[in-house]
Amino acid sequence: MTFKNPVHRGGERRGRFEQFAEYASNFTSSPVFFLFCLLLVGFFVAAHLAHLRIELLLLAGESMTAVTLLLLALLKNAEMRAEHAIQRKLDAIAGALLESHSDDRSQAFEDLRHAIRMEEET
Repeated sequence: MTFKNPVHRGGERRGRFEQFAEYASNFTSSPVFFLFCLLLVGFFVAAHLAHLRIELLLLAGESMTAVTLLLLALLKNAEMRAEHAIQRKLDAIAGALLESHSDDRSQAFEDLRHAIRMEEET
């Protein structure tokens, strides 16, 4: 088991987890999933209003908790991947700027050179 950021684990090829995360992200942004969440919340409210048995109340609450945790994990995963992609693009732009001004060794040139891959230090 590894505790590395998912974007740093593999190479250029996407693994099964990355594919699953993308499919799950696409599904959770669909109207079908929204309808499922509305039904789940409706069940939760109806269970409380109807004063159903405690087992059904627990089932409703635990189901909502499980969906919330899964959504949180997907959201964090998508955030980390998007952040990494943006950083790679910014590094590519900074590298191109450095190449185009390679004869100019000003302070701005040195600052830009040191800024590349700065996110790995934090």
